[in-house]
Amino acid sequence: MQRNNVVKDKSFELAVNIVKLAVELQQKKEFVLSKQIIRSGSSVGALIREAEHAESRADFIHKFGIAQKEINETLYWLELLQATNFISRDKFEPLSKDVVEIRKIITRILITTKEKTGKNQL
Repeated sequence: MQRNNVVKDKSFELAVNIVKLAVELQQKKEFVLSKQIIRSGSSVGALIREAEHAESRADFIHKFGIAQKEINETLYWLELLQATNFISRDKFEPLSKDVVEIRKIITRILITTKEKTGKNQL
């Protein structure tokens, strides 16, 4: 029986929502920001999937560290899209809430893993 992997599931759901957002943005003829948000928003889940088969604990930490940077970048693009009125506050709020939640989970995983390996710095 497979355990639920909350960060894996949430990052995949976020990627689906980011793809839908990018399609909406492209329909509005916004191509530059849509490509940025889809790149960062979809890479988080991909990095988490890669980390599942990391070659070592250091490789796992490295992949999750990049995922942490990508989720933070995704929040930046969402904030920019909302500030420039490409997306409404109603669309921004649930997406940003999901991003912040995933960022917290990733950070907690990194802290815990580093504590187990004696690498306490972030």
